[in-house]
Amino acid sequence: MEDISKKLRISSLELSHRCQDGNLQSVFSCLDIVWTLYDKVMHWSYALAQDEDRDFFIISKGQATLALFPVLIEKGMFSMEELSEIGSFQSRFCIQTDRTKFQGGVENNAGSLGHGMPFAAGIAAANKIKRSPSKVFVLAGDGEFCEGTMWETCLFASERKLDNFCVIIDDNDSAKAMVHMGSLQNKLESFGFDVFPAPGHDLSALASVFSGIFNDNGKPKAVIAQTVRGYGSRTMMENDIWFHKAPDETELALLIREVQQF
Repeated sequence: MEDISKKLRISSLELSHRCQDGNLQSVFSCLDIVWTLYDKVMHWSYALAQDEDRDFFIISKGQATLALFPVLIEKGMFSMEELSEIGSFQSRFCIQTDRTKFQGGVENNAGSLGHGMPFAAGIAAANKIKRSPSKVFVLAGDGEFCEGTMWETCLFASERKLDNFCVIIDDNDSAKAMVHMGSLQNKLESFGFDVFPAPGHDLSALASVFSGIFNDNGKPKAVIAQTVRGYGSRTMMENDIWFHKAPDETELALLIREVQQF
């Protein structure tokens, strides 16, 4: 695992420990995706964070918000010190994004699953009307596709020919706990999407996939990233107690050590 991936995971662990909350399995499964988008793919920077023609990143799987903050810290949007009281009443930082507390950098309010994708499609539709070059990326979980709003959004994005819209599915095998989904690729293609499989923990391969997805064919895009819950920590990969658990001091030290040695 690359050094930047380890650094981001350690930051997520420290933030989860500070606020004593978080879904670290979900965070670790998508961190490499979020970093690749901000570092290699999106037309976005700290200076462009409020530019009308910036690319947008919408986090629909809000339980993975602790994957976003470390990336924004690396990109100069915040400092780690600013998140010292994350999760407290007086802090604007919590484990679900709240765009009302930020001037750029955080694009949506997260919470109930199935809301971020339609929000993102609305932005993409508006940008089409404005003829903006902006692209809109939305991160969703595979289990999130059990929500009806996801498929309603697929219909809308296809009918409106939103080829400036891309949903990235963090396919970490969570859906099977609820329902057998069958082939997500076949389903999305039947809704009119261009679909691209990708290895979700290979930064170079992810960047390569994203570099070739956009064209003017009128089809919305979907990247299905194959990931592993808790990737980067043996303990979190093997024990589902970390589905929603924050580390204490001893566990924090153990998990950091595992990430460093992974």
